[in-house]
Amino acid sequence: MRKGMLLAQLILLMLLIVPVLALSQAAQDIRTLIVNGQSGQVSVVQISGRSYVDLEALARVANGSLGFNGNQITLTLPGAANPSASAVSSTNPPADTGLSRGFLKAGIEAMSLVREWHSALTNAIKNGFPVDEGWLAGYRRQAATALRLASVAVSTDSDRNAFQLMTNGFNFMDKLSNQYLAARQSSSYIPPDSLTNDPLDQKLLNCGHSLASMVASGQFVDDGSCQ
Repeated sequence: MRKGMLLAQLILLMLLIVPVLALSQAAQDIRTLIVNGQSGQVSVVQISGRSYVDLEALARVANGSLGFNGNQITLTLPGAANPSASAVSSTNPPADTGLSRGFLKAGIEAMSLVREWHSALTNAIKNGFPVDEGWLAGYRRQAATALRLASVAVSTDSDRNAFQLMTNGFNFMDKLSNQYLAARQSSSYIPPDSLTNDPLDQKLLNCGHSLASMVASGQFVDDGSCQ
């Protein structure tokens, strides 16, 4: 009985000694390890053709940290991406802010004054009233002031792009107004239905409809009407 117990103890002792001997006989070298541009001297153990380094040495070279919690080991290296943050950013892309509230308010005012300018010119032509530079200049001044206020309210890329289209619409109206003012000053007869077949007036109307749809949706959309 004692011989059996002695034999079992010898076998157990051999099982514990053999791995230790194997490690002690493994090739060990002091080498320079470079991690993310950081270098340091570490002991490298060669076992079965593979290289092994101590985790604490690896953390030291990489300026990282090593943590132990029960049977869990945490190695943190500087600059490592946060998986949870990456997952959140990929599943929840940044929302498109579209047109800002301040710009929408200022833009609506500018568009309204351009429409009033156009309505005044339309009524004068249809009813045969004189197209006078004095009252046309007043409408132009008000619309230009509102357009400048809209430019101050620009805060996003969508605002900036929309403002350019609004500026184009203002320029269409200015050109149309000057066109009929020049015709009046040259004593040319202006038929009441002149605007019906005027390509510039149609372009202005299409631009106005496009801007109105864009403002209603709150998103910048360029359908080419204001170009």
